[in-house]
Amino acid sequence: MILPYTMFPLSTSTTTFADPFKVNIPDSAIDEFKTLLRLSKLAPQTYENSQEDWRYGVTGEWMREAKEKWLNDFDWKKREEYINTFPHYTASVVDDNQKEYSIHFIALYSERKDAVPLVLLHGWPGSFLEFLPTLDLLKDKYTPATLPYHVIIPSLPGFTFSSPPPLDQNFGVADVARIFDKLLVGLGFGDGYLVQGGDIGSRVGRVMAQDHASCKAVHVNFCPVPEPSGFDVATVNEAERKGLERAAWFRSVGSAYAITHATRPGTIGFVLASNPLALLAWIGEKFFEWTDDHPPLDTILEAVTLYWLTETFPRAIYTYRHYYAGASPPASAYITKPFGFSWFPKEVIPVPKSWAAAAGNLVFFRQHEKGGHFAALEVPEVLLKDIEEFVEQVWPEAKRQ
Repeated sequence: MILPYTMFPLSTSTTTFADPFKVNIPDSAIDEFKTLLRLSKLAPQTYENSQEDWRYGVTGEWMREAKEKWLNDFDWKKREEYINTFPHYTASVVDDNQKEYSIHFIALYSERKDAVPLVLLHGWPGSFLEFLPTLDLLKDKYTPATLPYHVIIPSLPGFTFSSPPPLDQNFGVADVARIFDKLLVGLGFGDGYLVQGGDIGSRVGRVMAQDHASCKAVHVNFCPVPEPSGFDVATVNEAERKGLERAAWFRSVGSAYAITHATRPGTIGFVLASNPLALLAWIGEKFFEWTDDHPPLDTILEAVTLYWLTETFPRAIYTYRHYYAGASPPASAYITKPFGFSWFPKEVIPVPKSWAAAAGNLVFFRQHEKGGHFAALEVPEVLLKDIEEFVEQVWPEAKRQ
């Protein structure tokens, strides 16, 4: 059943009109996927893939269980039915160089005239799927007549159903930010919108806040900023100290994937586009190592299946070339607009509050005892509460700027 949320004419400034979209993967593509999966060989047992603590990556036991379930007890079409209970759209965005992009997004539009435009941005290896639990919470809490937000969840270029980056030019986070701003302004949000993001979405959100006037504030749950000058580790609390230890672990032994994405994206793109089992190993490891409580296997299989069926992986790792430069993240411009940060202990780089405060106009901060990199998926109630409080705090003043 399609929810009673529809596209409303938002303002006289609306210039981009979105077409309804339905996720409908052809049966032939699903059959091909199942054939490739069935014929894919599992690696032989080794000392490394026998370690139950996953210290060397995925285990043989987990891969065998996952393959069996994927083949015999996972129904993509049932997942499609659930995905399609949310309103999907595609819209055409013409960039400054006249290149045209089709951007996929989910939207819950409010009937309220004072509704706050709220943009939720995913990263890698995520997708719009991460935010479906949040949308479920919102539709349970509000009706279209009472929803205080216009919620927009776009798929980044190259991810799932959005156009890929162009073949004839370099393309990065700033390009994504510009295209998304054009999308939102075109949809009628030129007077102002707020952005929330994790992973790559947090970086896109920061650039939108820095470079685009219509973005009035940004909230993130991933904030890999450099250590500020004069930082004294004695000033952090125990949770933040453990967070710094986790960040050191990640940079030491958990970031090889990022170096590969950054330095050999063509090679790893071909490797993981050729075999669904290989893609599962590469992504499944992240869902285990980057979370507080491991997601259900069905959740991981759904995420990887969507990536496989939309050929997302080779098209979606372009941002790593512009970012990853070794052990320390690059410096980012100071965010002068209202900036919020929700801190989760099992984030891959959980920086202290003082680091975030040195990187922007930090007006909202909350430290949580549970949650990891995929906060919207792991603890949707907690993250949504933070977002709603951030919006309530900053919007009355930010919309006037």
